[in-house]
Amino acid sequence: MKTKVAVATVSGKAYFLIVNELRERNMDFLSLIPGNPVPVEAKVVITTDKEKHMISHEKILVYDDRTAPSTVVNEAGKVLQGKESYDKIVVGIDPGEMFGLAVIADGKVNETDNCFSVQEVLDKVKNIVKDFDVSSTAVSVKIGNGVPAYKTLLEMLDAALPPEVVLEIVSEAGTNRHIDEKKHRRGLRDIVSAIRIAGRTGHIYSRRKTDEANG
Repeated sequence: MKTKVAVATVSGKAYFLIVNELRERNMDFLSLIPGNPVPVEAKVVITTDKEKHMISHEKILVYDDRTAPSTVVNEAGKVLQGKESYDKIVVGIDPGEMFGLAVIADGKVNETDNCFSVQEVLDKVKNIVKDFDVSSTAVSVKIGNGVPAYKTLLEMLDAALPPEVVLEIVSEAGTNRHIDEKKHRRGLRDIVSAIRIAGRTGHIYSRRKTDEANG
């Protein structure tokens, strides 16, 4: 029996945002009405603050509509892995006309996405990083060097991210190998490349904020 996340809410907006985030990450979930019994395969239940009193379960996460749904889904992911926190987060980015993005949490793919501009990538990475405590979790962002756009993105990330975040420039040579474009849509190809980039060792970029702090 596969462990799943249960989403228990009658709020249409909350349900849509949570479920959409779960689907983007290919996380299995159950839909429940608050007050109904929670199936045994549900290891964690996501609900709203107004409905949490109707849930009987040992692990309940409350969705706060003032924050991104990724925050509560990240927490659910940690529960499914039996973790209180992640030791290492790596964000892999495959730059190009379409940017592939992958988040690897302690060696497992936690999130993937496609972005269509440097600004969209920047906003996405900033939102990802703010969900983690960079003082206790090692966070690095690895960027493929296949197209010139990576330089602009690198400079923007350097200016926007906390100095604790490590930026790496990674060679893209071979990251598209064995990917049959006839069988895989363009976006999936970029995501696969981003996952491979996240798994490589790159050249560490000298952070401006770190240099200023030390100087």
